[in-house]
Amino acid sequence: MHKTATAEEALIKAGALQRAIFNSANFSSIATDAHGVIQIFNVGAERMLGYTAAEVMNKITPADISDPQEVIARAGALSLELGTAITPGFEALVFKASRGIEDIYELTYIRKDGSRFPAVVSVTALRDAQNAIIGYLLIGTDNTARKHAEEALLRSEMLASAGRMAASIAHEINNPLEAMMNTLYLVRKTEGLPEAALEYLDIADGELNRIAHITRQTLGFYREFSAATSNSASALIDSVINLLQAKIRANGVRVEQQCGENLRVMGIAGELRQVLANLLANSLDAVGPNGRIVLRASASVDPHDGRRRVRITVADCGHGMVAATTKHIFDPFFTTKGSVGTGLGLWVCKQLVEKNGGSIRVRSNTGGDRQGTTFSIVLPGDAGAPSRR
Repeated sequence: MHKTATAEEALIKAGALQRAIFNSANFSSIATDAHGVIQIFNVGAERMLGYTAAEVMNKITPADISDPQEVIARAGALSLELGTAITPGFEALVFKASRGIEDIYELTYIRKDGSRFPAVVSVTALRDAQNAIIGYLLIGTDNTARKHAEEALLRSEMLASAGRMAASIAHEINNPLEAMMNTLYLVRKTEGLPEAALEYLDIADGELNRIAHITRQTLGFYREFSAATSNSASALIDSVINLLQAKIRANGVRVEQQCGENLRVMGIAGELRQVLANLLANSLDAVGPNGRIVLRASASVDPHDGRRRVRITVADCGHGMVAATTKHIFDPFFTTKGSVGTGLGLWVCKQLVEKNGGSIRVRSNTGGDRQGTTFSIVLPGDAGAPSRR
């Protein structure tokens, strides 16, 4: 009697374990018949894929909820690996398991709503007492978190590599840069220089000092503790236009400034000029001859805290960008310029704008009356200056 009770308890326990496994929401458990038609679709599969069991059982195979291009690629790769032709479809998902080979692979599953997620799938052949295959069991886990972690690690490694490269370049630039600055100093001391030449020397000297500042930061010669100061928005825009005047003329582009003379913005002047110069240079690359670029600055009040803000926009009539591009435009190493671009310019702009207490956004259209791209920067305004709502 005791042995019978123990056996019954074991069966009950085994049944409870089986139900717990089947009802687990942490992984998808999909069982098929020998032809691949789904026979079991557990709670985890319903949660991950958005289908109810009734919608898939006796109707489709796991290949129907998998990325078709990946299934085709897997069939091709296995055909080469195993030296036999494998048909794209369910056969490609279970071929190894059908031959008694352990098989765990990565695959993109497609949910009922069309969204996708990466999964790690383990496949096992189900056999009867005579060892004949009667079906297959596919256990899947959502691999999204691990993929994101891998991408974050790769991005951090790329940024670290970029940092090492930048420090190396800065080191090589520093010595000739000092020589150029010393040469400019000697030129400025030359008697009889025209007033126009002195103005150009002032511009060159200012830009060389900015480059020297960047190289010192990159090399870690000192930490920047510069406090934000009140700057004329009009003067900032003027200085950037003057800096790129040669490129503006060469491209035959009309650059317009729309900014009140008394409008002032808080920030580190050199960093704000670096941002505006990068945005204007990008717009010059985007527009063709006789194109138009507008740099506009306007005052407002932040609706959340009532603080004065200044919005500066750089708008062009270029070819524009599609939504898939604008989504990643501020990501490091993302570029639309092919081998010409580094993919760091706009990423650096975003870091500098945020460092100065602001934000940056982009709006772009590839056709219609509003074709072109507009970058919009919102920065703290001078609390002592007048503003408009």
